[in-house]
Amino acid sequence: MQGSGRWHRLAWMGAAAACVVLAGCASSRGPAPVEDRAPVSGAGAASPAASGLPTTDASGKPLPGIENLGKPGYYAVRPGDTVRRIALDTGHSWRDIVRWNNLDNPDRIEVGQVLRVVPPVAGAPLVPPPAVAGSGAGAVPPATTTPVPPPVVAGTTPPAKPAGNPPAAGGEDDLGWIWPAQGALIAGFDDAKNKGLDIAGRAGDPVLAAADGKVVYAGAGLRGYGNLIILKHNNTFLTAYAHNQALLVKEDQSVQKGQKIAEMGSSDADRVKLHFEIRRQGKPVDPSRYLPARP
Repeated sequence: MQGSGRWHRLAWMGAAAACVVLAGCASSRGPAPVEDRAPVSGAGAASPAASGLPTTDASGKPLPGIENLGKPGYYAVRPGDTVRRIALDTGHSWRDIVRWNNLDNPDRIEVGQVLRVVPPVAGAPLVPPPAVAGSGAGAVPPATTTPVPPPVVAGTTPPAKPAGNPPAAGGEDDLGWIWPAQGALIAGFDDAKNKGLDIAGRAGDPVLAAADGKVVYAGAGLRGYGNLIILKHNNTFLTAYAHNQALLVKEDQSVQKGQKIAEMGSSDADRVKLHFEIRRQGKPVDPSRYLPARP
């Protein structure tokens, strides 16, 4: 009897484990959620030394940019990364990332490769020059020199900042934001689970630019976003408009606040909705802090 009872307990434990596995498989079905992936944290994020990423390719050759590993303004590519995803998470145009790193093919980057993700200093090379033959693996690339402003002589007025510098933070925040769609709010911002707002609607409903800006991405290359538009408004803010059924603007096109840029849809989503993000210097922020109150 004791052996029989033990057998029944083991059988019950095996059945429970199988149920857990099946539940996990069932929960993985359906479109990939936008909130699954943590954003790039910026300068020096995800170094191979800290995360176990490789530093050489299959032949033992150092990966591109590895000499910049850990430096501010550089990012080590992780599994699943794409240039477009890195650009969104760092607040830049993907074309700028390609140009700064002299990439021949933006769709081919290697895990562990180190990319520049901030604009280079004026006059500095976009990518480090190739190593001189015979210099050895330990050669140090030339350092980038940062211009030093001239000293201010006591009793004189400091020189004025050149025109074109970004305005104070308060001014950059005040873009006269508007809501990008008129449907009901079905999911709010959650820093851990949802990087923006989800707005309900019907297929074909207009999606509007939340502020004046320029299209830096229009396509379906970012998993979890479906047909996506990203607008750059200034050096601080990007907005993202996901799950559209039709995109009505092209990359590099300037758009005005309130302009119809897409039609709402359900691409890579389980229902018709607009997923809307505001990113401040690449980091998702709560759009409700910037959008006007609804009547």
